[in-house]
Formats: sequence, C-alpha cells, structure tokens
Amino acid sequence: MSVIQPVIVLVRPQLGQNIGKAARAMLNFGLTELRLVAPRDGWPNPDAGPAASGADALLESATVFETTAEAIADCNLVFASTVRRRDLVMPVVGPEEMAREIHSTGGQAAILFGPERSGLESEDVALANAIVTVPINPEFGSLNLAQAVILLAYEWSRGAELSQPTAKELEPPAAMGDLEGLIGQLEGSLDQKGYFFPPDRIQATKATLRTILTKPRWSTREIQALRGVIRALSSNGSSKN
Repeated sequence: MSVIQPVIVLVRPQLGQNIGKAARAMLNFGLTELRLVAPRDGWPNPDAGPAASGADALLESATVFETTAEAIADCNLVFASTVRRRDLVMPVVGPEEMAREIHSTGGQAAILFGPERSGLESEDVALANAIVTVPINPEFGSLNLAQAVILLAYEWSRGAELSQPTAKELEPPAAMGDLEGLIGQLEGSLDQKGYFFPPDRIQATKATLRTILTKPRWSTREIQALRGVIRALSSNGSSKN
C-alpha cells in the first residue's frame, strides 16, 4: 500500500533560512510536499537553499498561497502545531495520536506551523481539525521552526512502513474547501434570519459554529446532504407575511 504523506504548511514564515531548515527536516523523514502561506520576504528566497543542505528539489517544488484556507483546501485532515489555546474549544492531541490519525485517514492530511516569533493566529488554528502539541519542558518551551517540523515528521515516519489498510475502508473525510463552503452557506443563511445577535457576540458565535462543524470530519457526501438541508430550510422560510 502506498503511504500518503502529510503536507507541511508554513504559515507566514519570516526567514528564508528557517524555510530551508524546515525543508531539510522534512526530507530527512520522507516528506516532500511543502506549502508556504504569504512568506514575509517573498518566494523564492535566496537564503533558503544553503540552509536546506541538499533539499533543493523540495524548495523548488514548494507552492505559495495567499491564505491558510487556500493552502489546505484539498486536505481532509489538518493539525495545527501550537500550544493549547484557551480561546478555542477544539481537540488537543500529542504527536503519536496525530501520526495514527494521519496514517488511518483516507485522504490528504496537513500539518500547520506558524511564524517563528508569534506562532499561529487563532484564525489559522480554527481552520484545523485539532491542535497537536509536543510535550516539552514547561519552564523552557522554546522550539524553533525546524525543530518543530522534525519532531512531528519523525513521529509520522515511525508508522509509515507499519501502517496497514483497515479491514473495511471508511468513507474519507471531505476536503477543507468543501467544509468551508458548508460553513459559509450556514453563516449566510443564519445571517439572513438575524441569528447573529448581539453584534459583540457575532465572532464568538461563528467560532462556536465552526468548531461544531469541524469536529465530525464529514465526508463529501455528508456535506452535500447538509448543504441540501440548509438550502431547503432557507427556501421554506424565506417568504414574509
């Protein structure tokens, strides 16, 4: 059975050297697809090649996106590498559980990494299915970008040769782009009905709805069914007295 590799997504990386080091870390463990979201200094970056130490082909094939949502639109399973976020209610897993889920998924997986100084923003993390956190010294929790990439790439590689197909293949989760379409349709329908009130709670309410819809990991068929339900309900309730 061929092993589907997770893509590594660097969100707004700041230094070309760090992108190169991350590419080197990826290739050490067999990961070959790198995606960049709005790199600060543009792309290609002349500082990336020397730091990659031979992983030049991986840099040359890297794709650039303007937003995180665009970078993961074809992915079925997304992990955000960050510390536990109190402002978001979503699953938090360790590297081993992350690796198990990636190997068992039937579609494309992605791992998000944030900028070197600030890490992922809440808006980026909210796009993921779960947070993955590396258990490190709480008194010195300082990992650079390449270190974070190599830890999670290593954990994935441990099961790459051992993973076996399940006895019964499950319906793969839908791509994130399909999920975003469902969320956008629901928000639009609710907005028309005046659901989002009061104004100062709109973002919090939308974040809660996103979490509810992201957790189940719907299949494409299920998302299509839900979108049909929303269309039907919107149509039936659109007439006014």
